[in-house]
Amino acid sequence: MSQIIWLARHANRLDFVHPEWFNTAPRRYDPPISDNGTIQAQQLAQRLQREKIEYIFASPFLRTIQTAYPVAEKLNLRIKLEAGLGEWHNPEWMTAKPEIHPMNELESLYPLIDWSYRSQILPQYPETLAEVNQRTHQIINLLTQQFFGNLLIVGHANSIMGVAQALVGNKFPIKTYLCSLTQIVKQDHQWLLVLNGDISHLN
Repeated sequence: MSQIIWLARHANRLDFVHPEWFNTAPRRYDPPISDNGTIQAQQLAQRLQREKIEYIFASPFLRTIQTAYPVAEKLNLRIKLEAGLGEWHNPEWMTAKPEIHPMNELESLYPLIDWSYRSQILPQYPETLAEVNQRTHQIINLLTQQFFGNLLIVGHANSIMGVAQALVGNKFPIKTYLCSLTQIVKQDHQWLLVLNGDISHLN
């Protein structure tokens, strides 16, 4: 039986557009998406609205939730938040363990989040590149063993790269532009890279 894994990096984030946001933000490592990021997320939803996707998994960071949400609305699916798909807890980027938005702040704004799902892997801080690769390899193996339908995974550059490499190896250069979209298909027990690129160029 074939299975399709869609991988999307989050849309543009507010602190990429307005770096000064970081200086006063209560959760410096959990920015929302920017205005043009919202447009990118809507384009992603339009691109995927006719695809047969049974499950949506997203990193629990706000930018990945906001990127996945328009897709969830189009497909009438709930979003399962999986910390194993989260941002690399890189001490060179983050001076402390990243604080993310709690359930009580998210549930009213994003009612399609599936709060019955519990993350299977929790990243540790600090985290090396080898460790983030290990956890992303582990989580995609767990998800594909437990969920047999087609999956959409919304993550970050390193988690998307790690998941893709776990499936297809290092033979192909994986593009992880903001809101990039990758399609990997399992056929005859082998994962094949089908699409990989900028959302604006994938029809």
